Amino acid sequence: MKLKDWIVVIFCSLWVALFSNYAFAPTSQSYLVWFAPWGLFYLERRYRAEYKKLFWIGCLLAIVFYSVSFQWILHMTVTFGGFPLFLALPIFFLSAVFLNLWFPFFLVGFSFLVTKLRREFAFIAGFVALLGEFATPQIFPWYWGSIVAGNIFLAQTAEYMSIYGLTFFLFIGSYLSFTLIGRDIFNFLLSLPKMPKIHWSRISSLKFFGRELLVISLFWIVGFSLYWKWNQVKPTDWVDTLVIQPNAPLEFRDGRSVAETMLDLMTRIEQLTLEGAASSSDPVDLVVLPESGVPFFSAHKHSATISPPLYWERFDALMKIISNRLNANVFFNELDASYVDEKVRTRKNLRYYNSSTVYDPNGDRISSYQKVYLLAFGEYMPFEFLYDLSPQTGRFEPGKNLDFLPIYSKSSEADVKAEANEGIQNNDFKHLSFEQTANVKIEEVLEKYKTFRQTTVERARFLPLICYEVIIPEFVRTFKQSGNPDFIVNVTNDKWYGISAETYQHGDLGRIRSIEWRKWMVRSTNSGSSFFVDHLGRVVDNEFTGQESSEFIRKKVGVIKSEHTFYVRYGNSLVWSLLMILASYFSWIYWRTKRA
Repeated sequence: MKLKDWIVVIFCSLWVALFSNYAFAPTSQSYLVWFAPWGLFYLERRYRAEYKKLFWIGCLLAIVFYSVSFQWILHMTVTFGGFPLFLALPIFFLSAVFLNLWFPFFLVGFSFLVTKLRREFAFIAGFVALLGEFATPQIFPWYWGSIVAGNIFLAQTAEYMSIYGLTFFLFIGSYLSFTLIGRDIFNFLLSLPKMPKIHWSRISSLKFFGRELLVISLFWIVGFSLYWKWNQVKPTDWVDTLVIQPNAPLEFRDGRSVAETMLDLMTRIEQLTLEGAASSSDPVDLVVLPESGVPFFSAHKHSATISPPLYWERFDALMKIISNRLNANVFFNELDASYVDEKVRTRKNLRYYNSSTVYDPNGDRISSYQKVYLLAFGEYMPFEFLYDLSPQTGRFEPGKNLDFLPIYSKSSEADVKAEANEGIQNNDFKHLSFEQTANVKIEEVLEKYKTFRQTTVERARFLPLICYEVIIPEFVRTFKQSGNPDFIVNVTNDKWYGISAETYQHGDLGRIRSIEWRKWMVRSTNSGSSFFVDHLGRVVDNEFTGQESSEFIRKKVGVIKSEHTFYVRYGNSLVWSLLMILASYFSWIYWRTKRA
């Protein structure tokens, strides 16, 4: 390509990358996303039918886009993957292309259809953009529609079409605006010092864009209607939830003492829990610790966790102390393990699980969820030889169950609390502390709180999601086989990516599940940002915890009693129907063109 071509390509790539980046979290200026695709439209029009060139331009655009919006992946590759920079950079660039093949797919696909149909219009742009989101691979699946969902009214349409429908909507609206004024703006910017020549006749001919305007109007009407509808729906119950963000370490390559650091961590968890419980006169119903809140260890004592060893008695003891002391459920993350064959107890036959567990107010282990949707290159390697390059990567097995997890109340909760508080005030009862667990066995902890034991009754059930699982709408939808949850809990560990936009992007992608299910969500992270989401996808009180900080956040989670939404019941059926209808329509146009 000539120098001028390179200038055009770089300019358009930066245009797409910067506008989409600032439209996305954490800046969340979602209106900017309407301008982001203009760079794609301009490139396609300039190099129409030059498919090979468009493909390579798309690859370059993918690298620029990745470098602007997802540079935190490079941080993870170097800091925790253990790759030197000279290896991390080519890995980053290759992954940028492979995981953003959507860009060359769109440029080539759009140009192909426009050439074959001998006309260009917004529905072609929407069709190719939508098809590309299903056809191209993504490990961290952000979608164009996810950025549009920054508008709280448009986000409500996810109840029917998830975020895919918003991708289609975006490209129709963006292409329409590009046709009317965007093309002239680009011609001006790329051919200075000429003044822009706006073709006002295009704007006056909006009547020729009737179908596009109808679709755009329909999305806005549906979005406003759903917002109004669900804003009238009030929770039938409230679960007082305390989220602990401990900022636990992930590795000890800096020379820190493992034993000292872990003891400090457990003491910090205890202090944050007591501070959070004392922050309100109301009793805590549920305490939530994040993924890797206590890394490397298990509180589940059995044959497969004793021998490695994974089981740490003091970890187990603290969880039991917290649940008894607060008379609350505790949901925490741990490592778990099992043998392929119980008769052959060797390391080779050992399998690990990323597991999260519920202890009831009596400190009893009630139920666990083992992560099903594992993250490639984080929890497993697709090829065995890659483990030698990145020994930090775990070897996890996926879980099998998709059951909701219960939380409980004591049957005589008020009397028990009054009795316990009276005993504390009279100094008749002294609660155990984490420090004391150094000299107290787990059996002694159970004996200590024996008088607190009461019959429990199930109060609610929640949908548990670990880390990455929350951003996969199709996966979360598989939980519908278990019925309808009362709320959603997502525990995650974003510390891998340092202080970056990743945790906000992760959270913004995940909150859409609250709209798809019409359920409140608790998001608990190891190092930020933690927050609560209501059933309209709004962050409650617009309150986030900080990054790389130890703190707590406490809110009351609303329980919404509703039937499965359209999306939970039927998934992407509307989106696929739309694709098939448009494919048939394009085929008809092509047939007519050939006959002519």
